[in-house]
Amino acid sequence: MPMNPLLTPLAEAYGLGALLRERAFRKGWLKSRRLSRPVVSVGNLTVGGTGKTPLVGWIAETLLRRGYKPAILTRGYGRKRGADLLVLEPRPSRNEDPRAVGDEPAWLASALPQVPIVVSADRYRAGKLAEERFGVDIHILDDGFQHFALERDVDVVALDVTQALDDRAVLPAGRLRETCSALGRADLIMLTRTELQNSDTIENRIRDINSQAQIFHCSTVLGGLIQAGSGRLEPAAAYYGRPVCAFCGIGNPRAFFADLRRWGFAPGAEIAFRDHHVYASRDTGRLQVAAQAKGAAAFLTTEKDMMNLPPQWKPKLPLLACAIRSEIAEARVFEEALLAGVSPVRLPERTATAI
Repeated sequence: MPMNPLLTPLAEAYGLGALLRERAFRKGWLKSRRLSRPVVSVGNLTVGGTGKTPLVGWIAETLLRRGYKPAILTRGYGRKRGADLLVLEPRPSRNEDPRAVGDEPAWLASALPQVPIVVSADRYRAGKLAEERFGVDIHILDDGFQHFALERDVDVVALDVTQALDDRAVLPAGRLRETCSALGRADLIMLTRTELQNSDTIENRIRDINSQAQIFHCSTVLGGLIQAGSGRLEPAAAYYGRPVCAFCGIGNPRAFFADLRRWGFAPGAEIAFRDHHVYASRDTGRLQVAAQAKGAAAFLTTEKDMMNLPPQWKPKLPLLACAIRSEIAEARVFEEALLAGVSPVRLPERTATAI
């Protein structure tokens, strides 16, 4: 997102406010609360688009495989105003309404049907409920890097290597929620979309700020295409090289379109909406016009966007979502670092189980 110099004074004020808020919690002027079970926070330095949600899913699957009982605590950004707290109980074939719970919790609920997910702005209250009702032994705090009201054992921060770290880009002039110095709080830093750009420059900047944090590298991989309606997974090769109408409403749409081209698709139309966009009939009409104009063979989007489409939309062309997953280069080392950061007193060793 281009920086607007006219917004620089507002960005400086925003950055100062974020710094003072963090300091107030660190000094104890504002109080943080601690849950009975350990907390792994997965967050961003920016307002979104770093591949954080697939990383949350990867961590949850890893904990399950190691025999733990995780819960995901999330705010449920973009959901309609409703109950202050929503509980997505574990059950097979979980299919939540993204308009009610938020698109990211809905995706996580579908991908991880055995993991309880509690949606609330009050993550402490959500965590207490998860401990009492489901007997969970570890929490994953989704989008938690700036949620100082809840103490955490490990802070994982996802950084998209295609987006430069620039202190001038603090909101509203850019996408940063805090200045880059905030990375000094991070324990583990995951560099995402490394398939699209060399990470040396951003790694050097991180090292200048935080020489202690461990840095890992993650790429985005395509697992196949999911058919709308049926949910069946089909090979992507049938659409390689053919014109498609690609669209998304995510934090970094350019990265999604770049990945499509890298995977072998030929987007004739690339249409971006705002992050967490809930589609209306005027939007689907726009997509149909674009697809027809470009002679598209199919619509391609993300799983999150598929959930936000109106259920009554039945396009004549195939409507397909890319099953995107995170592939961590140093997966085993990251897994061990993650668990090493959690107090062994609060997280006893478990026996690994197959899932």
